[in-house]
Amino acid sequence: MAWNEPGGSGGKDPWGGRNDEQGPPDLDEVVRKLQNKLGGLFGGRGGDGSGSAPSAGGMGAGGVGLVLGIAFLVWLFSGIYIIDEGKRGVVLQFGAYKDTTMPGPHWYPRFIQSIEKVDVSGVRSIELGMRADESLMLTQDENIVDVKFAVQYQVRDAQNYLFNVRDPDLTMRDAMESAVREIIGKREMDFIITGGRGEVVNIAQQLTQEILDQYQTGLVISQLTMQDAQAPQQVQAAFADAVKAREDEQRLKNEAEAYSNDVLPKARGRAARLIEEANAYKEQVIAEAEGETSRFLSVLEQYRKAPDVTRKRLYLDAIESVLHRSSKVVVDTKGSNNLLYLPLDKLMERSSSSAASIGAPGSRSYEAERPELNTQLQPPTLRDDRRTREVR
Repeated sequence: MAWNEPGGSGGKDPWGGRNDEQGPPDLDEVVRKLQNKLGGLFGGRGGDGSGSAPSAGGMGAGGVGLVLGIAFLVWLFSGIYIIDEGKRGVVLQFGAYKDTTMPGPHWYPRFIQSIEKVDVSGVRSIELGMRADESLMLTQDENIVDVKFAVQYQVRDAQNYLFNVRDPDLTMRDAMESAVREIIGKREMDFIITGGRGEVVNIAQQLTQEILDQYQTGLVISQLTMQDAQAPQQVQAAFADAVKAREDEQRLKNEAEAYSNDVLPKARGRAARLIEEANAYKEQVIAEAEGETSRFLSVLEQYRKAPDVTRKRLYLDAIESVLHRSSKVVVDTKGSNNLLYLPLDKLMERSSSSAASIGAPGSRSYEAERPELNTQLQPPTLRDDRRTREVR
């Protein structure tokens, strides 16, 4: 029978009371029963059933030791922690720095020490010049340049990173901005925008790192780059014209240097050739002069030995050198008023035609037929050799 049916509960309710009793069960009674059960569990004496609480010494010494042992084990195992690779564990004892632990499993006494884990392998980045008016900087020549920088850095010393400065990342930004503004302020705008970017970046990285080391932030810069450097938006058109003019100037200079490199070697080569020709002509003239001098001295020596013969020979040589270039000769004979005309050109033509029919000039048949022209038709060199032999 159900509890709510008449006579089904046997005069009792589910809470241990009787149906004739009205109201909820007594909470104090429930608590006393629970305490009696717990006391019996730890070896104590339960209540006397009259509602009285168990005595203070109800829990034995063994129960207390068990509780303390369990609590100690929980405390002991709760102090185990693991530091992942690429991180460092900073141990604090009562809030003060005590030690830095490396990657791996470690233990610390909880409630006495605490652990701060710091990532030292991750690369962090900060960009300078992205906020309003942050990128505008004054140069040495009183111009304004719009520059943007980006820095990548890591944590080198976890202790310094946690305790020496309040916000190391903000300190990094401020140090980089201070270093960059100092460097930009000591250089001209053209140098920064054109060919001086590498130098500006190197000096900015070095100066920023010095500031970070001075403040002991525990940070190290891995890379600093200049993302952009140009004139402000308001004057970019005029600056672009100036840059184009500078590029045209450089292009014309390069073309002029190329033309110079092409013309100068040729001119130097021609000059060297002319110098060599002049030296050769000089040597030739000197050699000819020395030869003429030697010949004159030899003739002079022969003249001193036989003046008349040498004088006559010189006269004949001079007349021969004149007449061998002439095609017509007029001969004046002594004791007669007649002039003998010798058409040498006609005679040469006739001798050439006769040589073609009889034989080559210089052959015995030709010389036998025309003995009067044998002497005249001999080459000057042969006659010169004969004269030289006669003089000697």
